[in-house]
Amino acid sequence: MERSQDWINEARWDLEHAKNDLATGFYNWACFSSQQSAEKAVKAVFQKIGAEAWGHSVADLLAELSKRYQVSEELIGWALELDKAYIPARYPDAHPSGSPRNRYTKEEARRLISYAEEIVRFCESLLPEIK
Repeated sequence: MERSQDWINEARWDLEHAKNDLATGFYNWACFSSQQSAEKAVKAVFQKIGAEAWGHSVADLLAELSKRYQVSEELIGWALELDKAYIPARYPDAHPSGSPRNRYTKEEARRLISYAEEIVRFCESLLPEIK
């Protein structure tokens, strides 16, 4: 069953979640939700083309996708930064000390949200052209 629309809808929802977390000061969760948004958007494309999307690294998924579509180095660079929020934004033992909530800044959350927005936009642009 092809469910690309479900994946892209969840990507959009995670992006909204990230923006709400930014607005309420949950910067670590804004960063994580941004990563999730980008990951789900890329997986929507894989879903649409009937290919397997393995793992949680947005950069790796985009690199795999670049075998079929033109993916800019800039997009992959943003994905690398988003990937850094996958585990450390949630787990205290991912840092030498302190809670993840004290390790992420408002500016970082804004930046990762903007990267996720670009990746979601890129994936949305591919979905209509895939037959």
